[in-house]
Amino acid sequence: MTNDAAPLPIGDFHSLSRAIVAAIETVIDGKRDAVELALTTLLAEGHLLIEDVPGVGKTMLARALARSVDCTVNRIQFTPDLLPSDITGVSIYNQGVGAFEFTPGPIFANLVIGDEINRASPKTQSALLESMEERQVTVDGRTHRLDLPFTVVATQNPIEMEGTYPLPEAQRDRFMVRISMGYPDALAEQAMLRTRESSSPLERLNPVVSLEQLNDMIATVRDIYVSTAVERYAVAIAQATRVDAELRLGASPRATLQLVRAAKARAALDGRDFVLPDDIDALVVPVLSHRLIAAGRAAGGASSEGIDAIIRRILAATPVPLGVSAEAPR
Repeated sequence: MTNDAAPLPIGDFHSLSRAIVAAIETVIDGKRDAVELALTTLLAEGHLLIEDVPGVGKTMLARALARSVDCTVNRIQFTPDLLPSDITGVSIYNQGVGAFEFTPGPIFANLVIGDEINRASPKTQSALLESMEERQVTVDGRTHRLDLPFTVVATQNPIEMEGTYPLPEAQRDRFMVRISMGYPDALAEQAMLRTRESSSPLERLNPVVSLEQLNDMIATVRDIYVSTAVERYAVAIAQATRVDAELRLGASPRATLQLVRAAKARAALDGRDFVLPDDIDALVVPVLSHRLIAAGRAAGGASSEGIDAIIRRILAATPVPLGVSAEAPR
């Protein structure tokens, strides 16, 4: 984020966010929850993982989010023969100057779309680890900073699909949110047949927010107030996952941090300058579910639906702080 970014009045933030949602919904029909979660992730400076079967609009959502903001965008098609250097870039010897020069890869953009990320080998997937966490790339011992804001929006097919590799735990933990698109309802699918017969609505989508405005929106989210009670609530949920008998791997401290960051973005999208426990409740499944591993998964343990049920059980057993809305922001 640039140094001159400044928080916006919450009303101006809300107007810009509604404009982005409206723009994306000209392309994605009947998926308001998925659209808002994608925008929440972008504004919280996180990374988004969209997992579902082929053909339900995963890549379309990623491209619509990218085109709604006037920023640099690169797309990487992950394939089994993709190399780490195809993502990060390479140093090439320049005979004219007698030295190696770094040629940046497609990871150098404000928004990177990683299509079918789990069709590449774990070695190639690991090329994203440093960039997603530290916003930098190290090649041949030299570190290159990425421009901010920087967000990866990756799509993946379910691991049961042919030709896929499971994402390593360290990779999954770097994604702030995982969402599933799901099939459209009958009316939305019928509308799609009419509106996309001659052209794609994505071709008509123009940016509605500048890069400067996006930076100001991110600064607004950073400035959202989180009470001590809400912080304790998020920590209690995360710690409960680490001792639950049905889970072999609980939520990491990074997960707790990203849960609170996402909750701040959701509060701002809802027109508030403070976080409520409801924001945590609404985001705990999409933020935590892809990070947790059920006990006995190697022997055919819980599916993603089973993990979601475990999280909801933990959430129901965690005491909710009262009177948070009455607390004065800083």
